Parts: sequence; C-alpha cells; structure tokens
Amino acid sequence: MIKSPARNVLDEVTDFLATAPTDEELLCYRFSDDLQDRLHYLLDLNGEGELNFCEERELEDFLRANRMMASLKIKTRLRQKGIEA
Repeated sequence: MIKSPARNVLDEVTDFLATAPTDEELLCYRFSDDLQDRLHYLLDLNGEGELNFCEERELEDFLRANRMMASLKIKTRLRQKGIEA
C-alpha cells in the first residue's frame, strides 16, 4: 500500500500556480513522483473495485487537478499561437 503523500494534489498544484510560473514552466509541469505513485496506486485499486470512500474522494481530486492543468496547458498553447480560447 502506498501511503498518502504529506501534501495532497490540490495543495501541490495551488502551491505551483502561486509561484506565477512562466508559460514554459506551466507546460512542463507534472505531479511530483510521490503523487504520481499515489495516483497509480489509486487507479489500480479503482480498477479492482477496492477504493474506500476517502480514496474515491482523493482520486476525484487527482482527476479534477489533472483536467484543470490540461486545460491551462491547452489555453497557454493557444495563447502562444495567438488563438483565443
């Protein structure tokens, strides 16, 4: 079992965004290794139908954070190309 990292995904993402990253930093952003390991663990449990309530909420937070960062990256790329999103 992979324990929850000391920082959760929403803390990590908001801390990163609070640094006012450059476009390049934003486009290169990835969850920390600890969080990626935790995400894979939760996805494996989910595939086996073994998530408990708290783990389901945690996985939902990962999915929300991932969608938000993907959207920010797309909008950044479009803005760089001079295209309104």
